[in-house]
Amino acid sequence: MVKKNYWLMKSEPDAYSIDDLARDGREPWNGIRNYQARNFLRDSMQEGDLALFYHSNATPPGVAGVMKVVSGPEPDELAFDPDSAYFDPKSNPDDPTWIQRPMEFVKKFPRFIPLKELKEDPELEGMLVVRKGQRLSIQPVEKEHFDHICRLGKG
Repeated sequence: MVKKNYWLMKSEPDAYSIDDLARDGREPWNGIRNYQARNFLRDSMQEGDLALFYHSNATPPGVAGVMKVVSGPEPDELAFDPDSAYFDPKSNPDDPTWIQRPMEFVKKFPRFIPLKELKEDPELEGMLVVRKGQRLSIQPVEKEHFDHICRLGKG
């Protein structure tokens, strides 16, 4: 049996929110232009992994729900579109620098969990998102932390 991984994935709600994913059902997670985050998408994520949907650059920032990885890595087509803010002229379609993962809506929490609450919760000590200066848009999450946040989100 393959071990399931858990993630926290950030999106600015003005660009794409949990409500957008709920409406769309499934959407490629693209536009990642950080090598460490790209490596998590490409090398560590597996189909069936669950991710906390985190609203970043919001007032307040925090966790809004859960989504699921639904397939393997794919080339990020935005890298090849000159009209896209995520265009990368150095990315080669035959050997793409940037990839995406299709994600599927699982649930929106009845209760949004703000970052301030996450930081104050002793059960979440050591979680990357609560560490000062941790800005990575895709982060691994321990199962215990994932489960605890899901309980908090139930309200």
